Amino acid sequence: MIKELERAETPGRGNKRPKPRVPASSRPHVSESAFSLITLLTDFGTADYFVAAMKGVILGINPSVRIVDITHEIPAQDIEAGAFTLLAAYASFHAGAIHVAVVDPGVGSARRPILVEAGGHFFIGPDNGIFSYVCQRDQTAKIFELINTDYFRPQVSATFHGRDIFSPVAAALSTGVRPSELGRETSTMVQLEPLLPKELKNGELKARIIHIDRFGNCVTNLTPANLTISMIEQGAFLKVKGAKVSSFRNYFSEQDAGKKEVFGIWSSAGFLELAATNRSAAKILKAKRGDKVIVTCH
Repeated sequence: MIKELERAETPGRGNKRPKPRVPASSRPHVSESAFSLITLLTDFGTADYFVAAMKGVILGINPSVRIVDITHEIPAQDIEAGAFTLLAAYASFHAGAIHVAVVDPGVGSARRPILVEAGGHFFIGPDNGIFSYVCQRDQTAKIFELINTDYFRPQVSATFHGRDIFSPVAAALSTGVRPSELGRETSTMVQLEPLLPKELKNGELKARIIHIDRFGNCVTNLTPANLTISMIEQGAFLKVKGAKVSSFRNYFSEQDAGKKEVFGIWSSAGFLELAATNRSAAKILKAKRGDKVIVTCH
């Protein structure tokens, strides 16, 4: 569920003429520093021209920047999947990396383009919740509404802000343009449902499945801070889709007692996964994203 906080109106482009573009040979030198890398995450796939067009715009402004594809296979219009994948991937890059994330079913509407500074990284994309998981991890995040059209392409398509707004803004940032030059700071952004599990009156925890990967592992929003080693040692178990999960493993093939058994395992992203040896836990449980997971302690 997406909850929208306060929204400030974005001024129109008006008749202001774009600032002349600086020729590549006249641009300031871009050092091999924290700003020399831009990542891309989209739901565009690779069959069409969309990703190549974004890269072309970025390289036209900063030919020396490195571009890394996180993925372009986010399910179409799936903001939650984009938010989770970004959260799981961004910290693997060095501080100061710039992450462009475009899963944008509201492109062309009144939704705002934003830049977020959080966790020592920069994030650029639509204000639709895709950065909310990152910001939930960093309560000191700064949010900028992108309003300086001098850093957009001269003609902005109503259907391709990834190319015409987010890519040139990211490229400008990589050359040393400050976030305050690109937009105005704001205190609000659209939020997805919080990642933090809820504590129930009977002492149980109500968590949920936030992602299902290609192997059928069900990623929950439980972390070691919610489900501690002590709780597991004292017999804590999970209830999901009518099934009881009481086995917890350190690696997938550990104690391979039965291929149908679903067990809990800590994922590389820091969340508890529900998995099954060489099988899809999602199929065994008939689970989908959003299904509740109840933690019960003895």
